[in-house]
Amino acid sequence: MNVGIEKHAQALTHGWHLTPHEAIALQKQLAGLVDRKSHLRRVGHVAGVDVGFEDRGATTRAAVALLTFPDLVLAEHQIARLPTQFPYIPGLLSFRELPAVMLAMDKLTLPPDLVLVDGQGLAHPRRFGIACHLGVLRGLPCVGVGKTRLLGSAREDPVAKGLWEPLRDHGEIVGALLRTRTGVKPVYVSIGHQVDLETAVDYVMACCAGYRLPEPIRWAHRLASGLIKPSRKKPV
Repeated sequence: MNVGIEKHAQALTHGWHLTPHEAIALQKQLAGLVDRKSHLRRVGHVAGVDVGFEDRGATTRAAVALLTFPDLVLAEHQIARLPTQFPYIPGLLSFRELPAVMLAMDKLTLPPDLVLVDGQGLAHPRRFGIACHLGVLRGLPCVGVGKTRLLGSAREDPVAKGLWEPLRDHGEIVGALLRTRTGVKPVYVSIGHQVDLETAVDYVMACCAGYRLPEPIRWAHRLASGLIKPSRKKPV
């Protein structure tokens, strides 16, 4: 096997027991695999992903909520718990959270056409936030929807619902500051994988139903936080 191809294959199947130094090196390696163009076709189901912690952080609780699109009806939801193996280090949160996230996604009986992740995508110091990491490993269109700004600045702060401004870091557009509700704090949208920025913004807005966060992430957040109990409702 070609050495470059072999390293690529190893990166896509990497382990999770890494030092912070090794995790940073892996992010830099995988960042080049992020596809910033849109490859979406028909979107019938959108998944939302969020992570919470139990036992004072010792257990990672990941939730995925799958909603029909465009009517945003909950079709399926899954939760996975794993022992937390990686420390809390800003910029390396995907190594702490993704093992449980991918386990939860493996439980889905319906495949998502698009995944909205509570976190960052390109709006990350190494252009490889959790939405990029998940998208590259799974080959899925992903979008990062952050509640807080990790980096970058916008020229102005849009005030009306649906308006957005590019988020720039060192001159590079890494995301969008999007106002999903008038008079409410914005969210920070960034490319994860296989979705361009304008398409990402459009889908985030289309998934909002009167709240600041898009519905798939709102459902995932409540499941991950234990605010609602998973039901045995069959997929639709």
